[in-house]
Amino acid sequence: MATTNDLKNGLVLNLDGDLWTVVEFQHVKPGKGGAFVRTTLKNVLSGKVVDRTFNAGTKVDTATVDKRTMQYLYVDGEDYVFMDLETYEQISVPEGTVGEGTKFLLPEAEVIVATHEGVPLYVELPTSVILEITYTEPGLQGDRSTGGTKPATVETGATVNVPLFISTGEKIKVDTRDSRYLGRA
Repeated sequence: MATTNDLKNGLVLNLDGDLWTVVEFQHVKPGKGGAFVRTTLKNVLSGKVVDRTFNAGTKVDTATVDKRTMQYLYVDGEDYVFMDLETYEQISVPEGTVGEGTKFLLPEAEVIVATHEGVPLYVELPTSVILEITYTEPGLQGDRSTGGTKPATVETGATVNVPLFISTGEKIKVDTRDSRYLGRA
């Protein structure tokens, strides 16, 4: 248990049986009445964002979330198997929990897996990855970086929009949050 005075960004709270991450908080002391804390909370599982106000000093239930660096090994049916780099223990994470990150997971990639009481909550990929282009339309003479873009398929099977001058076989840097081309690698 903690009080609203102990709130900080990234803290995970257990409210009404759900896990919520504190995205933002602000202590407010109006001229009249008691102080309160305005928070923006994000549901760990569904991603839903809500605003919630607490009276100052109110007790809130904190949840222990264990974040560990793990290595992606392979796909086992609907599950993705990760290995803890310290204990070499393997954990299966359902595809729905990995989410959009499946588009950029390469074998042996290091990611952060967050668990609560042994249940995987989410998988956090690095902000950018380097991937090789397996197919894209050939570029034409005169294609420059200021021109348009074309779709390219990378080694994980995801499609990324790249500048016209990029060709098959090149390695590119991709933002894992929004599938954006960041440059050649």
